[in-house]
Amino acid sequence: MTEVHDSPEGWVSEHIQQYVQTDGAQGHIWHGVPTLLLTTRGRKSGEWRRTALIYGEHGSSFVVVASRGGADSAPAWYLNLQVNPEVRVQVGPRKFTAQARTASAEEKPELWAKMAEIWPAYDEYQTKTDRPIPVVVLDPAS
Repeated sequence: MTEVHDSPEGWVSEHIQQYVQTDGAQGHIWHGVPTLLLTTRGRKSGEWRRTALIYGEHGSSFVVVASRGGADSAPAWYLNLQVNPEVRVQVGPRKFTAQARTASAEEKPELWAKMAEIWPAYDEYQTKTDRPIPVVVLDPAS
């Protein structure tokens, strides 16, 4: 992979650096919840962009929420994966390629409940915006 640009948000960038430097030994658990590193290809720039996200597991897949804290616009990483769904993921020391997809209307209630159990603030975030907050499934490549 060529150069990767980490989140411009200071605290997120620090989290990512700690995660990368320790191969996930530090940073995988953040405020008591599991986090992964998601790297997407920029939809306009084509550059690789990395962020840290809280995750859940569903079978062999990983689940993340495109909440952006309840903002009215989706996070850039979500917009990127809609154009380029092949993503790179790091969960602890494990690194792999995955196909990202938005959970279907049928899948979303179960996955949302699972994620809100991990991070209850997701329910609050949804009340802050009229935008339906997407749940994203990361299916590891075989």
